[in-house]
Amino acid sequence: MVSHNNVLPNQHFHKDWQRRVRTWFDQPGRKLRRRTARKTKAAALGVRPLKQLRPAVRGQTIRYNSKIREGRGFTLAELKAANIGRKEARTIGIVVDHRRRNLSEEGKNLNVQRLVEYKTRLIVFPKKASKPKKGDSTGDDLTAPTTRLAIALPDPYVAEEPRKITSEERETKAYRTLRDARSRARYEGARKLRQQKKEEEEAAKKK
Repeated sequence: MVSHNNVLPNQHFHKDWQRRVRTWFDQPGRKLRRRTARKTKAAALGVRPLKQLRPAVRGQTIRYNSKIREGRGFTLAELKAANIGRKEARTIGIVVDHRRRNLSEEGKNLNVQRLVEYKTRLIVFPKKASKPKKGDSTGDDLTAPTTRLAIALPDPYVAEEPRKITSEERETKAYRTLRDARSRARYEGARKLRQQKKEEEEAAKKK
C-alpha cells in the first residue's frame, strides 16, 4: 500500500512501447556499404584529386584568427594574379567564390602562391592523345607519378631564429604604449571639440 500523503502512482504504460523503439543493429552493415561506395567512387574518379583546392583563410573573431583553415573558394583577384580564368578554374578542381574579398596583401599572396604551386603539380590528360588542346599536358608529364592528396595548409606560425634583445627593445614599455594609444583614441573627440571651441573664442575676441 501507498504510505504518506503522496500523489497516487499512475504510470501510463498502456502503449506498445517496444514497437516504437529505434534500433541501430544495421550500423556495421551501413559502415561497410559506405566504405565500398567510397572505393567505387574513388576508382571512377581515376587520377583526379580526392577533393577540390580551397584557399587558406583566417578563422573569424579574435579567438580563432590565429588559426588557418580552408575557405569556401578563391577570389577573382587571386585567380587573376595566378593567371587562371574563373571558368577554367572550375574545370581543373579549383573552387571559386566571387563574393569573398581580399582584406590583406599577405593573405592574397599566400593564396596566389597556393594556386601557382597547384598549377605546377597539375596534370591535365587530353581527351584525345593525338589532339591535345591548349592547357593539356603532353610528353613526359602524362607518365609522371601522380598523387591524389590535396596541398596542405601552410603553417600560420613563422619560426624566427633566436637573437639577442636590443637595448631599444629592452627599454620599450609595451603596456604603457598600449595604454597611451588607448587614451589618445578615447579622448580624441573631446580634445578636438575643446580646440575648436578655443579657436572660436579667440576669433570672437579679435572681432
